[in-house]
This record gives sequence, C-alpha cells and structure tokens, in this order.
Amino acid sequence: MNAIVKEWIAKAEGDAICLEREWRARKNPVYDAVCFHAQQCAEKYLKACLQEAGIEFDKTHKLLYLLALLQPKNPTLAIVGENLVQLDAYAVVFRYPGATADKTVAKMARENCHLVRKACRAHLRMPE
Repeated sequence: MNAIVKEWIAKAEGDAICLEREWRARKNPVYDAVCFHAQQCAEKYLKACLQEAGIEFDKTHKLLYLLALLQPKNPTLAIVGENLVQLDAYAVVFRYPGATADKTVAKMARENCHLVRKACRAHLRMPE
C-alpha cells in the first residue's frame, strides 16, 4: 500500500471519527454533519481503493461514478451500490439552507457509511 492510499484512508478515518463523535453528542447533535462526514468517509475510501488499483479518477463527489470506475477491478464492491445511492446527495444537500437531516436520516447515513467502509477495507485487505 503506497503513501497516497494510506493518506486517503487516514482522511476517511478522520471523517469516520467526526461522524461518530457527532452521532454520540448528548447535547445538540448536528445530524447534518453526521450525514456529510458519512458521505465523505465513503468517498475517500472509494478513492483509496481506486488509488490502490492504479485507476485514475477526476475530482468528484459522485460516489456511484467512483464505484463504476472500480467495477472492472472488483465487481464484488457492487454490493455497496445501494448504500452509495443513499449517501451520494449528502456531500452537498445538508450543507446549505433548505434541507436539514434528522436523527433517522443520520442513522441511515451512518449505517450506510459503515457498510461501505467495511467493504472497502476488505477490498484493501485491512482489518475491520
């Protein structure tokens, strides 16, 4: 595993830590932040997988696009496609006025992130 892959993983884990910290907040949890960091964690893990596979990718937040690039190298990652659909919009939608996440949405984002993280770590031959 090269240094850039490790850096993508470190960034993804940072987002995982942020989403868990906010999820556990007892006073005034910011569910928008849980959703945003869930999306970011998934995105960065997908980019780590792409980097490890030697697949070039554009600067994008589109999770399904990133997954499509990975498909030829690892078709088993297709199992997270449904999870990515749920997370895809969270890169932007809750960062601006007009939409706010509630606990139910944040819980789903967190669960989807966990599944994507687990699949990507397996792809990268890393422990859960």
